[in-house]
Amino acid sequence: MSLPPEKASELKQIIHQQLLKMDVHGRIREVLAETIREELAPEHQQLSTEDLIKALRQRGIIDDVMKELKFVTDVNETERTLAPKPSTHFVDREPPVLKKTNIDPTRRYLYLQVLGGKAFLDHLQEPEPLPGQICSTFTLCLHFRNQRFRSKPVPCACEPDFQDGFLLEIHKDSLGDGSKMVDATTMLSISDPVHMVLIKTDTFGETTLVASYFLEWRSVLAAENGITNVAVELLGVGTESKVSVGVLNIRLEMYPQLNKTLSSEIISTQFTLERQKTAEKERLFLVYAKQWWREYLQIRPTHNTRLVKIFAQDENGVNRPVCSYVRPLRAGRLLDTPRQAARFVSVLGHERAAVIGGGGGKQEQWCTLLAFLCRNKGDCEDHANLLCSLLLGFGLEAFVCVGTKTKGVPHTWVMTCGSDGTITFWESLTGHRYVHRPINPDDPPLVEQPKPLYPYRTIGCIFNHQKFFGNCQPSDAVELCVFDLHDESKWKPMSGEAIKSICPPGATSSVPPFPPLCASTIDAAVTSNEIEVQLRILVSEHRKDLGLSTVWDDHLSYLLSPALAAYELERTTGVTAGNEEFQDSVRRAVPDGHTFKGFPIHFVHRNARRAFATCLRSPFCEEIICCRGDQVRLAVRVRVFTYPESACAVWIMFACKYRSVL
Repeated sequence: MSLPPEKASELKQIIHQQLLKMDVHGRIREVLAETIREELAPEHQQLSTEDLIKALRQRGIIDDVMKELKFVTDVNETERTLAPKPSTHFVDREPPVLKKTNIDPTRRYLYLQVLGGKAFLDHLQEPEPLPGQICSTFTLCLHFRNQRFRSKPVPCACEPDFQDGFLLEIHKDSLGDGSKMVDATTMLSISDPVHMVLIKTDTFGETTLVASYFLEWRSVLAAENGITNVAVELLGVGTESKVSVGVLNIRLEMYPQLNKTLSSEIISTQFTLERQKTAEKERLFLVYAKQWWREYLQIRPTHNTRLVKIFAQDENGVNRPVCSYVRPLRAGRLLDTPRQAARFVSVLGHERAAVIGGGGGKQEQWCTLLAFLCRNKGDCEDHANLLCSLLLGFGLEAFVCVGTKTKGVPHTWVMTCGSDGTITFWESLTGHRYVHRPINPDDPPLVEQPKPLYPYRTIGCIFNHQKFFGNCQPSDAVELCVFDLHDESKWKPMSGEAIKSICPPGATSSVPPFPPLCASTIDAAVTSNEIEVQLRILVSEHRKDLGLSTVWDDHLSYLLSPALAAYELERTTGVTAGNEEFQDSVRRAVPDGHTFKGFPIHFVHRNARRAFATCLRSPFCEEIICCRGDQVRLAVRVRVFTYPESACAVWIMFACKYRSVL
C-alpha cells in the first residue's frame, strides 16, 4: 500500500526520533569500530553490509529496536480515507489490515516466505493481464497450530508471482507453554505440519481447489544460519492427486535464531520414528476394521449392500477413517446457537467433486476442513462433517449419518440424540431439522403411524469422533429404525479404543488438526447496496429491450427490508416475526385501486448478473420485472447476511405496484 508523501515524511520523522532516543547511531558506531578491530586487522579485508548486520544482531541491537517499535494502524482512519470501489473491478478483496504487527521477542516464530511459483503448466498459455483487467487468481491459504493466513491474490500464470511472508508462532498459549522461549529439541517434538491450500478464483468469482499440501517445516532446525529454502511440488486433488500442478519456492527462517541447531541425522531419525508409529497404528486399525466387517456380514448376508462407510478418501486421495473427519469444533463468538451453526453450514456452497468422463458416477472426495472452508463450497459429506463438529462443540451428542435419500441417491446428514431420547435429523445443506418418530411395523393396521417428513430412505451407519455404529436392524429403512445405540442387536459398535488410537487426541500425524473459524470480511451494508445498484441497472436494461420505461419507487424498496430480515430469522431460528407490520406498511404505500406484487428469492453467492438470470427463469418474478400497466412503479431490495468464513445469505425481493385497469 503506497502512502501519501506527507504521511511518508511523518513516518520517517517518527522512526528518526525513535532511533535518536535510543542512541542507535552511537551504538552502531561502537559496534563498527569493535568489529574492525577484532575481525579485520589481520587480513585488511573489506567489511560488507552483511558482516555489520550480523554483528548488530549478535549484540542484540536489532532486537532492542524491534522491542521499542510498535506498528499500530488506525484501521478506521484508513477506511474513512479510502473511497468505496465498485465490486465489479475486483476479483477478490484484500484481507483487512491487522491492527498490530509488532513481534514479541520472548516468543519463537517461524517466518515462512513464499517467493514465487513455477511450472504451473495448466497456465502456460495464459496471456499477461492488462492493467485493470479482471483475471483468474491464485490464493494461498495456510493453517498452523490454530493460526490461519491468506496470501494476496496473484494472477494465474505459469510462474505466479507469489511474494508473501507469514509469521507463524510456534507456541500459542492454548497449545503449550507460551511463556518461555521454546528450544530446538522441544520444537522437534511438535509434529503439526503447515497445511497449505491453493485456491483458484475465476473471473466470475467461482473457486476451485487446486492443491492441498502438508509442509514439514522442522528441517529448518538443522539449518546453520536458521534459514532453509524448500521447493515444494504441489500435486492435484481428487482424480489428479498423482499429477503435479506446480512448484512453490519457500524460505523458512526461525526468529530469533536458535542458539544450538540439531543435526540432520537426529531430525531424519525423528521423522522415521513418527512415520513408523503412525503406520503401525493405521495397520492395527485396518486389521481391526476388517475383523469388524467380517463379523458384521455374518449377522445377515444382506448387510453387504448397506452403506457402511469405515474409510473415505480425502482431496489428496489418502484413505482415512471417517471418524477422523469429525471432532468438537468451537466457533468462539462467531456463532451463538446450534441452529445458527446449521444455518452457517447451509449457506456454504454445495458442489460435487468433478468427474472426468461420463457415466453419471459420483467422485469420492471428503475434503479436509481447511480445504472446504477456503474453497467455501463442498459436497454433502463436507457439510455434514462440519455441522456435526460444530454441534459437538455446542455440547450435543451428534453423529454423521451415512445412507440414501429419495431414489436411492447416497447422502450424508447429521443426527442428534437428546438426553430424553429425542432423535433429531439435521439436513446440513438446507439447515432444516426433522424429529424422528419410528414406525412400528408390528402395530395393527388401525393404529395411526407417524408420517415422516424427512427425505431420507435408508441408513447404513452413524459415527462421530469417538463412536462408530453399523446398522444391524432387520430393515435399514430410516422410518423403521430405532436409535437405541446401547442395544447391540440393533447397532453394532466399533471399539472406542480402536477409534481413539487413530483419531485425535491419539496424536497421529496423518490426521490434520482442525483450523479455527475466521470472522467474515464482508461488509454487509456495502455489499447489499452494490448488488442492489447492479440489479437496478440490469432490470432497467431488460425493460428497455422490451420497449418499457422503468420508474423506481425508493420508499417501497425500503419497506421490503423487514420482510427480508424476517425470512432470514425464520431460516435461522424457525420463528416467524414481524409479518403484520410488513403487510400494514405495504397496504399504506399502495393506493386504492392499485395492485402490489412481491417476489423474494434466496442465494448463497454475490453475483448480481447470475442472480438476475435465475430470477427471470421464475414466471412470478418475470411477471414483476416485465410488468406492463398504468402508473407502474418498481422496487428491489437486497439484504446480505454475513456468516463466518465470508459465507453469506443473500435475500433479494422484487416488487411492483400498478393501477389495475379492467
